[in-house]
Amino acid sequence: MIIEQAKRLDNVGEYYFSSKLAQIKKMQDSGKDIINLGIGSPDMPPSDETINALIESSKNMKNHSYQSYKGVPELRKGISSWLHKTYDINIDPETEILPLIGSKEGILHISMAFLNPNDEVLIANPSYPTYSSVSKLVNANIKTYNLREENNWQPDFEELEKMDLTKVKLMWLNYPNMPTGAKADIKVFEKLVDFAFKHKILLCHDNPYSLVLNKEKPISLLSVKNAKEVCLELNSLSKSHNMAGWRIGWVSGKKEYIDTILKFKSNIDSGMFLPVQHATIQALKNDDDWHNKRNDEYEKRKFFAKEILKELNCSFSEEQEGMFFWAKVPNDIENTEAFIEDILQKSNVFITPGFIFGSNGNKYIRISLCCSIERFKLAFDRIKNFKKGIYE
Repeated sequence: MIIEQAKRLDNVGEYYFSSKLAQIKKMQDSGKDIINLGIGSPDMPPSDETINALIESSKNMKNHSYQSYKGVPELRKGISSWLHKTYDINIDPETEILPLIGSKEGILHISMAFLNPNDEVLIANPSYPTYSSVSKLVNANIKTYNLREENNWQPDFEELEKMDLTKVKLMWLNYPNMPTGAKADIKVFEKLVDFAFKHKILLCHDNPYSLVLNKEKPISLLSVKNAKEVCLELNSLSKSHNMAGWRIGWVSGKKEYIDTILKFKSNIDSGMFLPVQHATIQALKNDDDWHNKRNDEYEKRKFFAKEILKELNCSFSEEQEGMFFWAKVPNDIENTEAFIEDILQKSNVFITPGFIFGSNGNKYIRISLCCSIERFKLAFDRIKNFKKGIYE
């Protein structure tokens, strides 16, 4: 006998990377050496000081108990100081910051806290698939807005204003953008805040990439005047501090919004492991030299990512930020998914097809920089052979 699944899952499929990684593991188990250029999981370690802080705190037997849902005050103060140093914004550590067990968790918490069934949510096309899947899980209705290459992957405000926005309650945005690598722009942020005020929409900005391959000062949506009235911002140490598996993030915003999210979150988890909080406090103290070394390594890897894309006759913008590289496939490629699968099967190199981020990504692919230079060189050699008809 099989108990029927909940109806909320009817329109939600398994996360693409979940099924793809299972396929890749099966290929590896059969003896194939797969080079994975698809997943954005940092392969470099956190700072030594961060790891040592975790170890030392873990040795204290008093630190293994349940913790506050809001995190210890020292953690929130550390986040607040980091936000001020990084973005030049003032966020009250007591009332305007809520630590999360990863910002992906925050996407669900925010959606559960603010969306009723049949509320509408504005989600970019293309964008991170979790915005859509979580919206479906809470029975909200998705309304997509277009990001296009000819507009530098920025929102088209004329197009937005022509939409029926009467039922829209929440809007997701993400700059520096994933998957496209498009830069954040303070003027666009100002327009977005004005748009949110005009239509009474809660703007939710996902901001984990601002320290990765960004040659300018990082910016926060909350730096816009009065943004706290209509905005929440998620951030994370997964990408910027090489701590993806540690599951550390937070949401910042107006006290009333934070309290609403906490009302939901406090019924779901039992707080963050205290040694992880202590390690996070230390990680937030990483100096510019540590961040520059990480970016220098990604810059070297980006060279080989571009060489691979050139070998595949793809076109791309040099002006990209973040830990991925986004490119358009040649015009003669009709089915990008089949193209990527052909590469995987014949060269044992996995590259992410852009269709998983939305229909506007159908003619694009994405390479992750989370792979060593040695493996990138090997991937490039394999792709060259693939183009010559020489297969693994």
